[in-house]
Amino acid sequence: MKRLAFLNLMVLLMFGATTACRGEGDTLQDVEVGLQVIPDPPRIGSAVVEVTLQDAGGQPVAGAEMSLEGNMNHAGMVPILARAAEVSPGRYEATLEFTMGGDWFILVQATLPDGRTLKRQIAVPGVDAFCGTPVP
Repeated sequence: MKRLAFLNLMVLLMFGATTACRGEGDTLQDVEVGLQVIPDPPRIGSAVVEVTLQDAGGQPVAGAEMSLEGNMNHAGMVPILARAAEVSPGRYEATLEFTMGGDWFILVQATLPDGRTLKRQIAVPGVDAFCGTPVP
């Protein structure tokens, strides 16, 4: 009986931890986030990451403070971090260094001009380990 109670407690704690990490910014449905990696397809090395923010009416969301975190889908990877600069209204850019080939994701974190926070995780699958050079 004690074992069952302990297992139930562990499940509740695990569920609570995963939901607590989401944060309020995850659900901003009125802001659309676009992401493009240059070069496309992405490869090992330096890449420009362009993020666009638009409101529900399709207008650019200017004036946000934004940071990017690049990470791989497996544990043990040291994330790569960058601050994104606004290059035109609603368009932000940063440079990230992909350190190995494989499946990556980029976590976009922004504070909007109205004070709300946004967090979106966007997949960047198949970063090329061969630097885009085809093998003969």
